[in-house]
Amino acid sequence: MTHILIWSISAVSIALMLFRPFGVPEVVWTAAGALLLCLLRLIPLRLAGHAVAEGLDVYLFLSGMMLLSELAKINGVFDWLAAIAVKQGDRSPARLFTLIYAVGTIVTVFMSNDATAVVLTPAVLTAVKRAQVKPLPYLLICALIANAASFVLPISNPANLVVFHSAMPPLFRWLKMFALPSIASIGVTYLLLRWYCRNQMATPSEEGEAVPQLSAPGKISLFGILSVAVVLLVASALKMDLGLPTCLASLVIAAIVLIRERSNPMHIVRDVSWSVLPLVAALFVIVEAVKTAGALQILHGALPHAMQWPVALSALAVGGIVGFGTNLANNLPLGLIAGATLQTAPFHPILAKAVLIGVDLGPNLSITGSLATILWLIAIRREGMHLSGWQFLKAGMIVMPISLLFALGAALVGAH
Repeated sequence: MTHILIWSISAVSIALMLFRPFGVPEVVWTAAGALLLCLLRLIPLRLAGHAVAEGLDVYLFLSGMMLLSELAKINGVFDWLAAIAVKQGDRSPARLFTLIYAVGTIVTVFMSNDATAVVLTPAVLTAVKRAQVKPLPYLLICALIANAASFVLPISNPANLVVFHSAMPPLFRWLKMFALPSIASIGVTYLLLRWYCRNQMATPSEEGEAVPQLSAPGKISLFGILSVAVVLLVASALKMDLGLPTCLASLVIAAIVLIRERSNPMHIVRDVSWSVLPLVAALFVIVEAVKTAGALQILHGALPHAMQWPVALSALAVGGIVGFGTNLANNLPLGLIAGATLQTAPFHPILAKAVLIGVDLGPNLSITGSLATILWLIAIRREGMHLSGWQFLKAGMIVMPISLLFALGAALVGAH
């Protein structure tokens, strides 16, 4: 009965967060769900506190990225990038689509999928408004490429660090393991999304205007975004947590801009979506409660059984179980339990690749699959646009299973 209650409260709070009845902010529903779980003692307060504390690195990372995003927005970086994108698109929605997809891939690879959701999405929204095109194809790019390109490098997705934990392969070996599956994932996702959105891109976009001159504060803000990418690469190479370096680098860039312009920092701090942080903390509590209710024990039992099958069939089964499972339990805790399972049983090395591909690519099915997708949803809502879970699911049902199959197939080919 306790497990059913935990599942019910968690499912309802997540659903309310996604649908936002009466326009109530997302954080209210997730916080209410987490608080109710604690008040009913469905999760011990100690365990809830531990879940919140474990997210410190995520909070620091998101704080840094949101600060950079707001800095770039205020100083015209997004307007400048949007003007370049529309100009280069040359009134062709397909060309604009390809350009945004390429930029999204680069941002995800070198700054992580969360950065794509937080930093790239506002820039794409600005470009869409400037080009006066239907926004759905371009918004879906930001969400889907954030997962499709998230296993090119270890830093491309925090879930990568969760799955491999202390057994993280060196960079050269990582590239050898995941280069071919990444190419398959990125390429197939592009083709499928482009096909799915073909009718949305039938009308020519507006002609691009002259690209405005980027101001000095804008140049510093843009440099800050690029420098954070370097900081992330260095921190990853040194096997450091990414949150603190990202936050400190963002604070330094913000301080330089504010001191140079003699601006009041409150006008930046005031506009940052700080409600994202308690929302994420509440999600950690809800996910921890679901874990205690046995949601992930099904996977714990299924993986060792699947490992006894022939290697190719086992890899496809494990990748599929993990990929679809991310949409039920979120990819971070599922990646943790899958990685722990792999470390406690003898297995073929291809299964580690299958698990990571499933953890990273599986969330392209639904909005609930990863934190990056939830952040993306909040980012577009903040700009006054709405995209339902059903709209995302319709695209995800076409894109995710096929791209997952191709990526797992590429992993099998690369293993021989």
